[in-house]
Amino acid sequence: MNETNVMAPLQAFHGLKPPAPIWFENAIAEEPERTFVTVEGARVETLAWGKRGNPGLVFLHGGAAHADWWSFVAPFFARERRVVAPTFTGMGRSDWRQVYSFDQFVREAREAGRAAGAYEAGPPTVVGHSFGGRVAMGLAGDFGEELQGAVMVDPPFFAKDNLRPRSPPRPTKERRIQHSLAAVVARFRLAPPQVCDNLFILDFIARRSAVEVVDTEGKHGWALCFDPHFWEKFTRIDPTVLITAARSPLALIRGEKSQLFHPEDAAYLLSLIRPGSPYVEIPEAEHHVMIDQPIAFVAALRALLVAWPQASTQAR
Repeated sequence: MNETNVMAPLQAFHGLKPPAPIWFENAIAEEPERTFVTVEGARVETLAWGKRGNPGLVFLHGGAAHADWWSFVAPFFARERRVVAPTFTGMGRSDWRQVYSFDQFVREAREAGRAAGAYEAGPPTVVGHSFGGRVAMGLAGDFGEELQGAVMVDPPFFAKDNLRPRSPPRPTKERRIQHSLAAVVARFRLAPPQVCDNLFILDFIARRSAVEVVDTEGKHGWALCFDPHFWEKFTRIDPTVLITAARSPLALIRGEKSQLFHPEDAAYLLSLIRPGSPYVEIPEAEHHVMIDQPIAFVAALRALLVAWPQASTQAR
């Protein structure tokens, strides 16, 4: 492993797409419905697959990501379910706000899911990765009676003895504009940084993480679809409060090799929720579970949804 593998994993392809397996090409060929839902004055990009009226499944992406992080996963569930994936404001092609709050993201996920049909067959199941896992916790607390259950995938939740020191404030970097889409793709990397074996997935995400822009001098270029001032505008919240307030069944999925969410973090989280709540580790996956081991993730989630949360609900 060298620094290029982690910090610029797509650079060696010089703008060309890495080869991809057939399953991936078939999945992304199932284009979602792309709409915008207005929530509290801002447009929220919303993707949807499957038939309205089918049981709902809502996917929530991580920080600085967007709904297309689920575009190669969602089609595996679209035959039986109405699958919806919103993009939080400040990210992707959703609008930017003057300020961002955690409660607002919970409401964005709820309203986008409702508008796109995830609630039409009754309470949906919500699956949130990383930052989206915290939003799933918030939904389970604020609107728990409206959910079938919430699945947290490698959430940033830490044991008391394993708390990460908060990073000191950093000077805001203005939006970096590149001369081409290929230049943005070449610099694209995961955060937190890690080696990525499935570069065809990373390339797909990178291309949908950029937008054509015009700089202050009128020159055209390409930049990431992310508010560069996001983190200074965002009000953070203690995730322990979220998890203890949950009013719907919860499940947890962890990347076995995650460098963010450790086994002791998972044990602490599980100690705070209903005994017997499902816990699944995905072998050979780091933090970005659905990128690292997409087929294993799909299989695990499929199995989980068959037996849960119905079984835990009936046992209460």
